[in-house]
Amino acid sequence: MEYIILIIALFICLYTDIKSRKILNIVTLPTIVFGLVYNIFTTGFAGFLFSGKGLLVGLGLLIIPYLLGGMGAGDVKLMAAIGALMGTSFVFYSFIYIALIGGVIALLLIIKTRGFTNSIKSLFFNVVFFRSNLGSIVLPKDIKSSISFPYGVAIVLGSLSTLIWGGF
Repeated sequence: MEYIILIIALFICLYTDIKSRKILNIVTLPTIVFGLVYNIFTTGFAGFLFSGKGLLVGLGLLIIPYLLGGMGAGDVKLMAAIGALMGTSFVFYSFIYIALIGGVIALLLIIKTRGFTNSIKSLFFNVVFFRSNLGSIVLPKDIKSSISFPYGVAIVLGSLSTLIWGGF
């Protein structure tokens, strides 16, 4: 049952995040409540601990990027919902897939936006000069410094990857 709820919540969040760049509370909060209630109902206090720890780990994994302005609150709540529904190990393995998929998406967007040669130059200077600002010397000034994408896409793909392939 929890797999069906997870898949439904993921696809709704994928749709809304792509369409309006929002992950809605009307999806994440009921998923959190369902995860807690379902796990308590099926295994009692152990289910409460399972769901509660998963919720806290899911929340904890993305709270710092949220506080730094790198992502929205909906992304954090979606990870908390995944944790409440599926538990600690599932949300942690999902996070690894999510980070990898998000990194690939970000890299592709950087290459698309800045062009391949400018991306290579920037990477070279960031590595050689330990992420200093010297890379801006060789990059054109009119390039956008901020590239964003709906991170819910990476969250959905990473969670589905964990469903399909499991952990490492």
